Amino acid sequence: MADGGELSGRVAWVTGGASGMGLAAALRLAEMGAWVAVGSLTEDIGRDRLDPGQRAYTPDHSVLEAAREKIAALGGRVLAMPLDITRQDSVDENLAAIERELGAVDILINAAGNSGRSTMVGHPDSLWQAMLEVNLTGSYRTTKACMDGMIARKWGRIVMFSSTAGLVGGELHAAYCAAKHGLLGLMKCVALEGAPHGVTCNAICPGWVATDQNERGCVQEMAMLGLDLTVPEYRARMAQKWVPQKRFLEPEEPGAYAAFLCSEAARGITGEALRISGGSTW
Repeated sequence: MADGGELSGRVAWVTGGASGMGLAAALRLAEMGAWVAVGSLTEDIGRDRLDPGQRAYTPDHSVLEAAREKIAALGGRVLAMPLDITRQDSVDENLAAIERELGAVDILINAAGNSGRSTMVGHPDSLWQAMLEVNLTGSYRTTKACMDGMIARKWGRIVMFSSTAGLVGGELHAAYCAAKHGLLGLMKCVALEGAPHGVTCNAICPGWVATDQNERGCVQEMAMLGLDLTVPEYRARMAQKWVPQKRFLEPEEPGAYAAFLCSEAARGITGEALRISGGSTW
């Protein structure tokens, strides 16, 4: 643990923490002195659980181990485990291991999620349920598991990773938008319940971010459109069209924002949905 770090003595749990924005948040929390546990849906447990319509990045164990090493290099204790937030037994197993190895969870970063698209007419019920499970109900499970202890200790920080899709609608994204909108409703209720007990809950709403999951989505979209471009070229084209700053955000930007919301400087911020999108509304 970093000596004198603002979050020394705190334990953080980051879902979706093996890569992308989750890993960026985990690294920043470790820099601030927290002991950090990361969980992620790895390829071995995800291959038979994902709906065919989902756009998901499921890293193998080497990616999860690399994340653990990066966090450990910052000097604190770290735990990295496979995690499926759509299964209560997986959530329970991860939480039990965290409490055994690191201690009670003070900070919860709900960064796990994925996307999927379909027209509303003919929308597969299975894809609808999958979007709700991973983008909404999974965060309900982890929050429910951790909040009682935070209230008892009179201190806690919960950050939901929603999306600009939680603030507006998007064609072909009915299930994803519904889930991300629902996550903001959950956040507001948790914030109100936690407020008298020193527990804050906020959501950040990223726009276009250059994550591994986004890279996979770009490859799929280019194949669907018949485009012969590299991922950076395709991202540049999309940024010109959709992002006023004309760039994709780096994962470290929303990651740092999430970590800031866990600081004492942010103790008065709760119940807020905070957009970080380079100016884009979608």
